[in-house]
Amino acid sequence: MTVLLVVAKAPVPGAVKTRLCPPATGVQAARVAAAALRDTLDAVRETPGVTPVLALAGLLADAEDAAALTAAVAGWPVLPQRGADFAARLVHAHADVADAFPGRPVLQIGMDTPQLTPARLAAAVRRLADADAVLGRAADGGWWALGLRDPRQAVALRAVPMSTPDTGRSTWSALAERGLRTVPLPVLRDVDDWSDARAVAAAAPGGRFARQVAAVRRAMVVRA
Repeated sequence: MTVLLVVAKAPVPGAVKTRLCPPATGVQAARVAAAALRDTLDAVRETPGVTPVLALAGLLADAEDAAALTAAVAGWPVLPQRGADFAARLVHAHADVADAFPGRPVLQIGMDTPQLTPARLAAAVRRLADADAVLGRAADGGWWALGLRDPRQAVALRAVPMSTPDTGRSTWSALAERGLRTVPLPVLRDVDDWSDARAVAAAAPGGRFARQVAAVRRAMVVRA
């Protein structure tokens, strides 16, 4: 059974989605992030035949929507993120899952693609069954999903500069250099700035994320 690993940051005001500010305030940005995380957790929970795991930076108790987020991961293994930078935290998260679930493949996602559906996640899991790795690139040049038949191969990420327009291409190359046969997943738009937030909300209008983006837009009108 594949481990579906969500790598996320607790939605604490001032610590998440700061590129949404302005037009959002720090609290509004954290609420948008909390909604994105809850939508993501729902999609993972509803994906059949996977074991959900959360690798978390920070404490949900300090986050916006703390009670609902805590309830959403009840019964899930929650692993603290560790490492000096994002690449190291990803490497450690995969290694920690390998220790906890020996021999299991891992599909790792973040909290910036709340438009994900159980069907899309299940399709990614199926693709991983026939490859060494899968990589879902993001429209901004990064990536939104990384699947590994052997999660310890995530050590390849140590050589990849994160959060750049070349991160996706560099990750693909790093996997190839380790001899891994990598299969692409569909390109998705992840949420970095306000234009991303509006576009992703329009793509998934029925989710909590879209409702929180709409709430910010209403507040913008009132402030104006």
